[in-house]
Amino acid sequence: MTSLSQSQPQPEVEFDAADPVIRSLATVLPTTWLRGDLDPSADVLQNMAANFEASEDHQTGVDPGLMNRAAQRFARFAPWFAETFPETAAAEGIIESALVPADAAQADLNERLGADLPGRLWLKRDDALPISGSIKARGGFHEVLEYAEVVAAELELNPNEVATYSSGEFRAHAATHRIVVGSTGNLGLSIGILSAALGFAASVHMSADAREWKKELLRSHGVEVIEHAGDFVAAVSAGRASTEGAPRTHFVDDEDSRSLFAGYSVAALRLKEQLDAAQVAVDVDHPLFVYLPCGIGGGPGGVTYGLKRVFGDAVHAIFVEPSQAPAMFLGVRTGLHSAISVQDIGLSGATAADGLAVARPSRFIGPVISPLISGFATVTDEVIKAGVAVLHQTEGLDVEPSATAGLTIPWRMMDHLGEGQGDGSGGDGWDNATHLVWLTGGAMVPAADHEHYLAEGLDLLPRLSS
Repeated sequence: MTSLSQSQPQPEVEFDAADPVIRSLATVLPTTWLRGDLDPSADVLQNMAANFEASEDHQTGVDPGLMNRAAQRFARFAPWFAETFPETAAAEGIIESALVPADAAQADLNERLGADLPGRLWLKRDDALPISGSIKARGGFHEVLEYAEVVAAELELNPNEVATYSSGEFRAHAATHRIVVGSTGNLGLSIGILSAALGFAASVHMSADAREWKKELLRSHGVEVIEHAGDFVAAVSAGRASTEGAPRTHFVDDEDSRSLFAGYSVAALRLKEQLDAAQVAVDVDHPLFVYLPCGIGGGPGGVTYGLKRVFGDAVHAIFVEPSQAPAMFLGVRTGLHSAISVQDIGLSGATAADGLAVARPSRFIGPVISPLISGFATVTDEVIKAGVAVLHQTEGLDVEPSATAGLTIPWRMMDHLGEGQGDGSGGDGWDNATHLVWLTGGAMVPAADHEHYLAEGLDLLPRLSS
């Protein structure tokens, strides 16, 4: 056990510095790690449920009823969403994003990357998810709704009656409660906007990576924004400290929240419906590869849990992180999880993908969900920024950089998967595969910021050419 080089300080934690994957991460090279030794999904999920039942405080494993209860909670609140947020009325208050084919982007990247991707490329449009426009919305909304039910019960109001949450009695009582979260931006938007809509006071501790427009948007909803010079971990720590001993205060812990996790997992149930409607088969002969942008790990972790519950071994979740901030990748690879930071291998944790600017991973997701994660990949900021231009030119989509993290990764997978793994990639290659890139963030970005992202991306497009 040693540091990676004599020029670097001895890390505070011990890890195998000779591991070639860790050395690759440390040198900021685009790195891929595919895991071929995972246990069957059904066995892993059964163990998670057993561990939950066996633990006295139910803080180990995962409650097997968690996803369905979250889906039911969203369904109960759907009429309230439709009334409160007119943009959700057409979907009857269901908070969901579109699933769309990306044939033009696939053709463009085939040419730029010098290889034809077998199968078909799709996009999950969480960049345009209603109300707060990111993958963080389902989790953030779910935790606020769950807390709202607790407050309603305090008043002896019916927490299952949607009219409760529009009543003057509830809103007056909610105003005496505060919801607090630490965020790089997108989770803060979902927590702050929904908390304010329900009448709660809300405080969002924002890290230095957060965009100014996100802070201003929160303030326009009456949310208190507290800025920190440090990174995401510093913002979360400050938010947590501010709630200790505070009455009528709820802290949304992005490092360890089961409620956020439950909300994220519901996306898998909705995706199943969308794939069925598009007549896209998912089974052992028609594998589904899902490329998830990863920061602290909660969003992709919750989605992955849901995907495995729905599709089992037919789905392969790939977590994608910026080269300077591979927090979850590093934590799982070393087995140290939240005990190691990217700074321990000489990385900065800084990235243009502000929603993914996390140096230390979730305490919960790595230890519990890692047996379900098929692989990890890192991508440079230059490629992330260029992806913004690709989606603009080919699909007419304007997204923020965080959204494009997974866009080029399917082409990298071609060299790693398909050797007798039962993933539908036998003699015909990946012809039956579905590649789903999960987008996050974009619809709420101001026009001037979009123009800046696009200009940067256009300048960097030549970097994608092989």
